[in-house]
Amino acid sequence: MSGGGDNTRYRRRGLFAKYVMSLVGLVVFVLAVNGALEIWISYNQTRTALVREMTERADTTAHRIEQSITDLERQVSWVTRASVVTVEQRRADYAELLNQVPAVSRIFQLDGQGHEQLRLSRLSVSFGSGADFSRDVRFTQAVAKGISYGPVFFREQQPFMSIAVAHAGRDAGASVAEIDLRFLSKYIDEAQAGKIGSAYVVDSNGILLAGSDKDMQPGKDLSALPQLAASLKSGNTSSVSGTNDEGNAVLTASSQVPKLRWFVLFEQPASQALAPIHDLLIRIGLLVAFGLVLAILAGMLLARRMLVPIQALNTGAQRLGGGDFEHRIDVRTGDELEQLAGRFNSMAGQLRETYSDLELKVRDRTRELAQSVSELKALEEFGRAVASSLDLNAVLRTVAGRAFAITKADAVLIYGFDAEARRFDLIEVSGMEKPADGDHGVISADDGLLGQAAATGQPIAIEDFATSEANPLKDAAAAGFRSALAVPLVDQQGVLGALIVLRRGTGAFSPDLLGLMQTFAHQSVLAMRNARLFHEVDQKGKELATAHGIVQQQADKLQQQTYQLLNWNKSLEEQVGKQLGEIERIRRLERFLAPQVAQLVASSDGQNSLLDSHRGEVTVVFCDLRGFTAFTESSEPEEAMNVLREYHAALGELIFKYEGTLDRYAGDGVMILFNAPIPVPDHTPRAVRMAVEMRDSIGVLSQKWRNRGHSLGFSVGIAVGYATLGQVGFERRLEYAAIGSVTNLASRLCDEAKAGQIVVNQRAYGMVENFVEATALAPLVLKGFHHPVAAVEIHRWQDRASGDFAPRAAAGRSV
Repeated sequence: MSGGGDNTRYRRRGLFAKYVMSLVGLVVFVLAVNGALEIWISYNQTRTALVREMTERADTTAHRIEQSITDLERQVSWVTRASVVTVEQRRADYAELLNQVPAVSRIFQLDGQGHEQLRLSRLSVSFGSGADFSRDVRFTQAVAKGISYGPVFFREQQPFMSIAVAHAGRDAGASVAEIDLRFLSKYIDEAQAGKIGSAYVVDSNGILLAGSDKDMQPGKDLSALPQLAASLKSGNTSSVSGTNDEGNAVLTASSQVPKLRWFVLFEQPASQALAPIHDLLIRIGLLVAFGLVLAILAGMLLARRMLVPIQALNTGAQRLGGGDFEHRIDVRTGDELEQLAGRFNSMAGQLRETYSDLELKVRDRTRELAQSVSELKALEEFGRAVASSLDLNAVLRTVAGRAFAITKADAVLIYGFDAEARRFDLIEVSGMEKPADGDHGVISADDGLLGQAAATGQPIAIEDFATSEANPLKDAAAAGFRSALAVPLVDQQGVLGALIVLRRGTGAFSPDLLGLMQTFAHQSVLAMRNARLFHEVDQKGKELATAHGIVQQQADKLQQQTYQLLNWNKSLEEQVGKQLGEIERIRRLERFLAPQVAQLVASSDGQNSLLDSHRGEVTVVFCDLRGFTAFTESSEPEEAMNVLREYHAALGELIFKYEGTLDRYAGDGVMILFNAPIPVPDHTPRAVRMAVEMRDSIGVLSQKWRNRGHSLGFSVGIAVGYATLGQVGFERRLEYAAIGSVTNLASRLCDEAKAGQIVVNQRAYGMVENFVEATALAPLVLKGFHHPVAAVEIHRWQDRASGDFAPRAAAGRSV
């Protein structure tokens, strides 16, 4: 007895401890999760607000810097006007520029060959020094693009940069202005005035140009800072955390000056920014401690009140498990434990009743299983019987006899279905004499019981003819039958007929009988199909024997026609020879002309009106290899030709695929026309989609060239506009060309595009904006155009629109 008491006390102590620990754990868990969520939300809100504020200031400062550089560019462009023809006039313009623009510290003039003609500062002037700047990047880029920005350099620990602007006219030279960048400090100081933290501007290499912290001197290399290194590497401003030059954690926000690829960064020490989070941690700790004490007290009280009824339930469960179904558990707590005790008592009564009728249920189930075995055996014998005969009449007799035996009915009728007459005809009977014509003989498929069963594919039972509203088996009722079961004989090919089971008594048909008859019907349909198939095959064999004689007669006629075909083949060979000669002539023309122009010339002897001079809208695509000039200067001619062959081959396949007109090759430059000479309704989408595929194809080639030591990039410019189209040249040499500002615009956009970029004018983008991912660029100042040109960079073609502008098969190269 003492051992049992110790075990009970052990279980009580264990349950008590579990309740207390569970409640304490739950409270601590809820408070901890709530505190963690509150800290996380507060942290994110504080951090997001600070980063948003610094980002706005960085964007504003970057915009002001870019606007200042643009103003300086405009001021420098003023001294390049074409009306100035003498050095003295140029010196006067330079002196006025130095007086009006304090940021310009020195400016000098280069002639068309890159030699210095004039140098002017606020302290000195120099004429005709002849210094050679022909290979200086400032001169070469200004001549190529019209304007260039030189890299930042330092003089006496102060940052400077150069703005070079090409003069108007051919080989007119350029003016190069050196800009003192100390004015950047003004923008930084104004944006950061009275704020905690620091702000600074760096160039594309991470060199400090200006900062709000006086300890940070210009020229310091900050590229190792994590936030700046990420921006320099990716070219974007996604980083929001990092360290300052002293190694302390900071929150940071940055913005890029796109024109110069400089970065403006604002920083705030993380310890100052996140100080409210530390106070929140202290408050949450105090709340968790208070909740822990409260949970321990509540758990102890609740556990003590639950031990007595649980022990009573445990004792009652042991007695029920031992077979004492008369025992009742007495618990009166007025809660779920009392309900549980009542369920135990109810279960004891149910178990007592279950034992009393279990033997009866087992006896009934055994009888049902014996009947099922008998039915399965009968079905197996039926399957063997119908499979052993291909005589349709014998099969039907077997079906009726087996159905009569399995169902233990009073009669079984089998009807065949006449699809043309839409009626069921009686063909077999079992259990009664086959009635005379008119008795059960014909049943309509439109309004009868059999038609309804065939339409639904399910058995239909009539429990009592006397109570049925519509009785389609009136003859059966007259013969003394009281109920019927109609089972359709159908499969995927159609209706074969129906099987009707008749009984002289009334009552429902059991679900087991319905399922059995459906299985029986499926096997019957298979046997009937096999018998009919055998009959049809026998008939087809006889028909084939008759057809063989007819085929023999036709073979003699075909022999005669063969001789006639031989004569026709000779004339066809002559015509094919002429056609091949014409195709070969077109292929030779396509090697020197655009395929569309070549086919027009070949098909109309050069008289097609599409080749005459006319004005029309075209899409012009201009392609170029970046770095090709430097590549040809440092490589062998054979290697340069090999690169060009690979380059032209890759572009040529895509030009043919999208049915563009190849205007000309100019070294690494390629010009393609769309909508000329053959009009194409979707010429701009074709051009843009072709350019995207070109960029991807040349990207693979660029990797191959880099493996061979060549650094080459690919850029594309696309413009849409009107041009004069037609033949140019002289009588012995004609070419198809487009003349107009749209071709110059495409070339200038290509010059502005960086490696891997596709730049289009605004009109071209408007025709494909629903089918591409793109980014608007700042208006471009292009040589030869008086106003800035709106341009858009195309990133990729959307797959959802690919079906709208799919090119025709390139193999035909049709125009």
